[in-house]
Amino acid sequence: MASRQFFVGGNFKMNGTIDSIKGIVKNLNEAQLDKNTEVVVAPPALYLLLTREHLRSGLEVAAQNVFDKPNGAFTGEISVEQLKDSNITWTLLGHSERRVILQESDDFIARKTKYALDGGVSVILCCGETLEQREANKTIEVVTAQLGAVAKDVKDWSKIVVAYEPVWAIGTGKVATTEQAQEVHAAIRSWMAKTLSQEAADKTRIIYGGSVSEKNCKDLAKEQDIDGFLVGGASLKPAFVDIVNAKV
Repeated sequence: MASRQFFVGGNFKMNGTIDSIKGIVKNLNEAQLDKNTEVVVAPPALYLLLTREHLRSGLEVAAQNVFDKPNGAFTGEISVEQLKDSNITWTLLGHSERRVILQESDDFIARKTKYALDGGVSVILCCGETLEQREANKTIEVVTAQLGAVAKDVKDWSKIVVAYEPVWAIGTGKVATTEQAQEVHAAIRSWMAKTLSQEAADKTRIIYGGSVSEKNCKDLAKEQDIDGFLVGGASLKPAFVDIVNAKV
């Protein structure tokens, strides 16, 4: 089995001000962070440059979204080229809030993923099921359909981190049990082995998101197929440092 570097992403969502983001960045810059963990934070687009300018090297910055076309007449969007130009090395794609609220389809997310990767930007690719889907025992079916749309277009997953986020656990305070999370992560890995390759299954990091906190992160981090976290609300707080250090 390939050893996979632990990965912790912080998704600020539509939160933050110039002052509060400078404070978060200062806290990260000064903290003792596990050197073996890759850390990427995703502030709102307006604060990408501010974050990159102040965040120390070795910590990366992600956009929360990117468009699937080159620069042009696409009001309100940001291009892969613009991210590259600004030294923003990652983007989040397929977050449930964009799938649900903004009605982004699996195919659109797949196109954006391919475009980002082709342009040299790494992708945190989100997938997850709603409570209704889980209760209908459709979790694996839903998640693999979301990832399958990307697999049609993208064969090389070396620059993708998959974030499994059960929609029913995002911002609700409900957390999938370590067993529930591990079960889905293992199923995603087994799907990758069948659909992509054994190498992709061994090397691709699958991280968990959904009400991750400093209280539950250590137990989740012990599971064999959980390679890190995508953190929402807690990424705005000092406790984010404890989550980054979950493996220590």
